Amino acid sequence: MVVLSQPALNQFLLLKPCKSTPLFTGIPVVDFTHPDAKNLIVEACRDYGFFKLVNHGVPLELVANLENEALRFFKKSQSEKDRAGPPDPFGYGSKRIGPNGDVGWVEYLLLNTNPEVISPKSLSIFRESPHHFSDVFVVLFRAVVENYITAVKNMCYAVLELMAEGLGIAQRNTLSRLLKDEKSDSCFRMNHYPPCPEVPALNRNLVGFGEHTDPQIISVLRSNSTSGLQICLADGTWVSVPPDQTSFFINVGDALQVMTNGRFKSVKHRVLADTTKSRLSMIYFGGPALSEKIAPLPSVMVKGEESLYKEFTWWEYKKAAYTSRLADNRLAPFEKSAAD
Repeated sequence: MVVLSQPALNQFLLLKPCKSTPLFTGIPVVDFTHPDAKNLIVEACRDYGFFKLVNHGVPLELVANLENEALRFFKKSQSEKDRAGPPDPFGYGSKRIGPNGDVGWVEYLLLNTNPEVISPKSLSIFRESPHHFSDVFVVLFRAVVENYITAVKNMCYAVLELMAEGLGIAQRNTLSRLLKDEKSDSCFRMNHYPPCPEVPALNRNLVGFGEHTDPQIISVLRSNSTSGLQICLADGTWVSVPPDQTSFFINVGDALQVMTNGRFKSVKHRVLADTTKSRLSMIYFGGPALSEKIAPLPSVMVKGEESLYKEFTWWEYKKAAYTSRLADNRLAPFEKSAAD
């Protein structure tokens, strides 16, 4: 991404000036090795829809390797990066987020994690005889990405199985099987937020990625040591999440909110750009197969409890979500009314 002049920044969302938001110290922290981890996970998902996972078992070497290779890609010339785009939705994108007018101070790579579904734009990055990138870079980048995703997937499966136990679901793979399905519609995104030194002169905060919830079941986030991530608490207050490059942050997605009949809340979050430091985040979005029916799980609901949501397939919800704006309440059309 190139640095823009102040007038050019007007196309991005500039938040009104506000007092410096202190880093929020109340983010739930779950030790994956704790004997009561399953209940701590449920409590965090119920109260915040978000928690930090420590002692997660993912080798930090895999994390560091991917961060290094991702930065190598994002440091390439704009013309080189553009050859891996525009996103379809997979591939390289810059500033534009989705097809409906949302923009942010961000560039990204979006990859499909299902080997059965290959994007042409992904192939332009990972082809065997690339024309745009060196053979060594492509082979190494692909291996590093695959190793990282495999490790994070396995961790995610374990988180979902502990979550199911904490919810009292007899079959502990009720949630994890959806992501293990060979047709799982999961994806992996690397976001790079370059520093924007022009922002202080405008006396505004520049949005890197606008407020939204994630539509999938679960999201697994890892970022470098640059702050910028904010989550919205139940009372509507936005708080800044302290960065921790050795840990992972887990987000409840819209589909999981539905499956727990509202017990877990899909967390609204956003990213603000930094004026001096770049931020790099890597997110695994765990989604079910497109044909999977999403509805509150009977094993979670108590006797006589009414379903808050209509049943829908993941494809139906994904289609609706990606025709909306980032900040829209995308679950609203699927909520049951008194007449239903």
